[in-house]
Amino acid sequence: MTDDIHTGGCQCGAIRFRVEGELGDASVCHCRMCQKASGNFYLPLVSVRGATVTWTRGERRRFQSSNAVRRGFCGDCGTPLTYEAPDGMALAIAAFDRPQGIAPTIQWGIEAKLPYVDRVHELPGEDTMSDVAAGSFLADLISYQHPDHDTETWPPEAKR
Repeated sequence: MTDDIHTGGCQCGAIRFRVEGELGDASVCHCRMCQKASGNFYLPLVSVRGATVTWTRGERRRFQSSNAVRRGFCGDCGTPLTYEAPDGMALAIAAFDRPQGIAPTIQWGIEAKLPYVDRVHELPGEDTMSDVAAGSFLADLISYQHPDHDTETWPPEAKR
């Protein structure tokens, strides 16, 4: 990964971060602990061991998931944010404002890999708004999700 400035945060905007410096190895972890921590098939992470991480808004809460690892998350919306081990910290790739530039290069914990994960790409796909024509709730959906960039304040005054 190149030397750069990367920003990101949680879904609700209560927590924001800035990473200055080179991102380390990006991976996905299939271990059962990462599955439960993310509530997902696996947890994509990128090491920030050689970079400077600044928490620019809010403080993450932490859960001690083992004797060696703590996991940071937003206490308001629950977004998983960090994997913190004795050898360094990693951030959840999807928590970055531009996650598309952080491609995993290895898989860990494959002993717990769910048997259908490698076939997910074969499932039929639809755009999110494809269901709007059927009169679904999406037609009137208003997102309260924080945008993928830093903001002076959040939430906006007019909201909620």
